[in-house]
Formats: sequence, C-alpha cells, structure tokens
Amino acid sequence: MLKLILALILSLAGVLVLGPRVIPVLRKLKFGQTVYELGPQSHKTKQGTPTMGGLMFVLTTCLAAAVFTGNWYGKWDFTLALIGVSLLTMLVGFVDDYIKVVKKRNLGLIWWQKVVAQVVISLAFSWYCYRSPMVGSSVIVPFFNVEWDLGVFYVPLMTLAMIFMVNSANLQDGLDGLLSSVSVIGSSAWGLIAVFVTLAGASVLTPETMGNYQHLAIFAMALAGGCMGFLRFNHYPALVFMGDTGSMFIGGAMVGMSMLLRMPIYWLLICFTMFASSMSVIIQRIYFKATHGKRIFKMSPIHHHFELSGMTEQQIVAMYSIVEGLLCLISLFSLPLN
Repeated sequence: MLKLILALILSLAGVLVLGPRVIPVLRKLKFGQTVYELGPQSHKTKQGTPTMGGLMFVLTTCLAAAVFTGNWYGKWDFTLALIGVSLLTMLVGFVDDYIKVVKKRNLGLIWWQKVVAQVVISLAFSWYCYRSPMVGSSVIVPFFNVEWDLGVFYVPLMTLAMIFMVNSANLQDGLDGLLSSVSVIGSSAWGLIAVFVTLAGASVLTPETMGNYQHLAIFAMALAGGCMGFLRFNHYPALVFMGDTGSMFIGGAMVGMSMLLRMPIYWLLICFTMFASSMSVIIQRIYFKATHGKRIFKMSPIHHHFELSGMTEQQIVAMYSIVEGLLCLISLFSLPLN
C-alpha cells in the first residue's frame, strides 16, 4: 500500500515540477491548439493554448510505475505490458498532434493511417493477453460472480473493444479538465480493484499473479497522480491541453488495466463517461443520416450538447466526475471477492 501512495505522490509532484517549465517551452515552440471551426463559439478563445502537455504525465506515470515495481516477471510483467501498450497508443496521438501543430495540417493523420496503427497495436496487445498465463480468454462478468470464456473470439472482440475505448478517451478530451478529472477517479478505481482482488485471492492466486496485480495497482495510482497534477494546469481556464498525445495514452492505459485484470466489461462502468462520448457521436451520425439532416443532440460528443444547453465547463466537469465516482463505487461493490 505504501508503494501505491508513493507512486501517486511521485507522479503528482513530477507534473507539478514539470508544468511551469514545459508549458513556456510549448508556447515558445508555438505548439498551440487549433480550435475546430464548427465547435462551440466560446472555445474560440482557446485558440493557440499550448497542447501536447500530456507528455508530462506520460513521463511521470511511466517513471513512477517503473521505480516502485518490485520483482519483474519478464515478458508477462504487467508494468512492462501497461507501459508498452500505453506508449504505443500514445505514439499514434503524438504523431497526430505533431502533424497538426508542427506541420500545420489541421486534420493530422489521415483516418486510415490512424486506424491501421490502432488495429496493429490493439491486435498485438489482445494476442498478448490471450497468451498470458495470468489473463487468457476468460473475462469476469460484473455482479454475477461468473467468468465468460470468449475462446477464439477473445482476440478479435478485444481488438475492436480496445480501438473503441482508446478513441472514446480521445473524444472526451473536449473541455478544460474533463478527461483528466474522470481519469483520476477511474484510474484510482482500477488500482483499488487490483488491491481488493489481490487480498481476496491471496489463498488461490499464484505469487506471480499477486505480484503483477500489485504492479498494476502501482501503475494505476501513478496515472491518477499524474492526471491530478496535470489538473493544476488543465482546469478551467486551461493553461495547457493534453492533446491526442495524452488522451490516447490514457485510453491505452485504461483498456490495458481492464484487460489485464480480466475485467474489460467493467470498463462500461468505470469509464462510462468515455463510452457515452463515443456513443453520442455514433447516435448523432446515424440519426442525422436517417432524418436527412436533423440532430438529436445540439452537438456531439454529448459534453458539447450540455455546454450549448447552458451549462458551464466547470459544471459539466463536476457532473461527469460525480457520475464517474458513483459508477466506480458500484464497480467496487460488484467485485466477486468471495
């Protein structure tokens, strides 16, 4: 438990130290946000705000997780797996950000380039989990205390789910402090779940599995600390944005933790607000085409609908955080710990 707290503190302190030094550099390099022309008019004032700030918590999360990891378990080590998948998904976002802010191509990567990269990463990680002696093809079903063996369908289903999850995190990063706030709560929940499962299964889990769950908990708390520190600079009005670099790192980390814990279905609860962001976009597009131009939401993702309905960014972030917190509590109470 001490390592979890220390990982959170180190990652938090690291971002607080880096922020005042990194943000001026991003501003000097003119790594500024380009605001979407069809977005809310109130966002026009955010034009030029430094972006790619997610690199700060990426660095501190990986560093804190590595520092406080005890015994390493070779290729099946959860710390190694989480850092790897999170950095790979982040790399797609980093290239996208780089093209936008440095090459001045507003659309970033071409859609098929992003899809191909995400398919390769997601397929590789799903195969890794499938082959892992501590993961396999079975997933835990919330509330029912049963496992569902997906068999040969595990890899394709998890590949699709992972692509959806990573892009859901990216879509939710649309308001100051929104994604970083819910990520603090969600990542903390994954960390607590890993701790509870370890304690409950002490008599049946192998030492290697227990050690890996502890590694996952450390990584989760390091990510929570990093996002907490980032909020110092990202809350409204934001001094810096995380960019696709940060949002895709968070997406990869969240889905990575859920899959390694054999709890990808829990993602629907713990990361519900991310899921809602993607679903609102899908529903909007289907409704728009079906009705030949009508919209069910004023704007998607749905947080922009709330914004255009009169809520302030701070109110929306608070609402999302409360919903996230309640659903995380429900997830904890639904754990099969007996």
